[in-house]
Amino acid sequence: MRAMWDVLSALIPPVVVATVFCTFIYKLLRSEMAPRTADGRPVKDASSEGNGTPVPETDQLAAAEGDTAEGGPKSTESSATDLPSGDTGSAGR
Repeated sequence: MRAMWDVLSALIPPVVVATVFCTFIYKLLRSEMAPRTADGRPVKDASSEGNGTPVPETDQLAAAEGDTAEGGPKSTESSATDLPSGDTGSAGR
């Protein structure tokens, strides 16, 4: 019985060191492999108003295209493309 305790007491320090090492490697790999935004920030840090919730990609696209929160365009006065005066567009080709 004494021989078993001698073996276990000899193995405890290497097991502790190996556990700490593996934990460090796990945390390092998790942080390096985390998804990132285009500017290099982790996704969890990129938030809409700093409250920790990421902005959905569809909301970012809508904001970039000039749509309002209701989903419609900001200006609905004219849906035709404005051309400079004297330019006939594709009709003059």
